[in-house]
Amino acid sequence: MTSMLRRIDLNLLLIFDSLYRHGSVTEAANELALSPSALSHALNRLRSSLDDPLFVRTGGSMVPTSKAESIAASISAALGSLSSCLHEPEHFEPEKSRESFTFAATDYTAAVILPGLISRVNSLAPGITIKLIYSRDFNADEDLLSGKVDFALGFEEEQKAPRRGIESITCFTDDYVVAVRRGHPDIHDALTHERYLSAGHVVVRPWLESRGVIDRYLESQQVRRRIVVELPSLMIAPIIVSNTDLVITLPKRGISSVFDMKNLVVFAPPFPTPQYILKAYYSPALGNSPGHVWMREQILQVCDPQNPVMPINAVG
Repeated sequence: MTSMLRRIDLNLLLIFDSLYRHGSVTEAANELALSPSALSHALNRLRSSLDDPLFVRTGGSMVPTSKAESIAASISAALGSLSSCLHEPEHFEPEKSRESFTFAATDYTAAVILPGLISRVNSLAPGITIKLIYSRDFNADEDLLSGKVDFALGFEEEQKAPRRGIESITCFTDDYVVAVRRGHPDIHDALTHERYLSAGHVVVRPWLESRGVIDRYLESQQVRRRIVVELPSLMIAPIIVSNTDLVITLPKRGISSVFDMKNLVVFAPPFPTPQYILKAYYSPALGNSPGHVWMREQILQVCDPQNPVMPINAVG
């Protein structure tokens, strides 16, 4: 191992890590304050040292080779470890901090975390500012890697590829529930499979995706629900459900956080559903700062699974 390290300029590993995370020579060069030409020359030196192309230009992106994929996580961890041990840990004083943290979220993910988080942070660190921007797509990778946002709130879904160069903490896991207005003419004390499929449904699709986990499951069973309203935002869904005979299927915390529970009856779905897993994603490049570590701790405190949730009616 010592022999290999002597043959490699360790600064080249910074080039590798940045290029792996960004997939772009220009963006990696900007992050490292280099010219694209200088970064390309450095990459060629690393290719020669490791005897592998490492990245291949495909459709405007630098795609990692299998060797690059196999060593990327270890290099990122090693660089993080070196950075931590070479710098004295800063003492973070939340009551004196004037830091600003930006979150990317949909209105749903913001509703289930940010009210409690803002209340807690404002009490412990009144000088900290929390900014919210609307999440433009499922993973917000580009915003995280560019440093535009500190955290992206999003749900984990098996259909999505793993996030490259992104770390996460699990906020909470949740079950899907079905909500209808109190006094619904067809759904009273029980929700059967037949009643679920015959009812009209409100569906929230923040990125205009064609279908979500519920519809994919139903299609696997060769059935479909009757979607009457599709919304890009959760904002008006409570008003629609409370004033119509339409139903909505959402994670439990979303219902209890946003809807007026006095006007609703809530049921477990009459079929198996995957758990909803909400995560806070962040870039390792930002994750070692004392303020960032502190904020992650506050998120976990707010999302403590011991927080109360509403009771769910039995399936009929």
